[in-house]
Amino acid sequence: MANKMASLLILAFALMVVALNASLANGDITCQAAILDLMPCQSYLASFGPPTPTVPCCDGVRSVDAQATTTEIRRSLCECFKKAAAGMPIDPAKLKQLPQFCQVSVPVPLDPSIDCSKISF
Repeated sequence: MANKMASLLILAFALMVVALNASLANGDITCQAAILDLMPCQSYLASFGPPTPTVPCCDGVRSVDAQATTTEIRRSLCECFKKAAAGMPIDPAKLKQLPQFCQVSVPVPLDPSIDCSKISF
């Protein structure tokens, strides 16, 4: 039941992002596309989720990382993810472990409280 509720919340948020017509991040990847790529991670990131992310989750993390090639895109996605995280039941400890489990090196700490505008990528 909790997984179903979390899935519905994620889907509702994704639809809201699409409805808000989030802008392109320098023409490369949209906020909506990044959120959709990371949807397989939602069960892992929840406090009640499995202890490790799934292969599709890590594939999504790698895809977003590969498309976020400039500081402008990364800052835009950082803001996008902060807004998304505010509406989801995310375990911050699991979020911080995601790059390690997926073997992806990210240039900033994954933390919902980060100030995206002050980070140099």
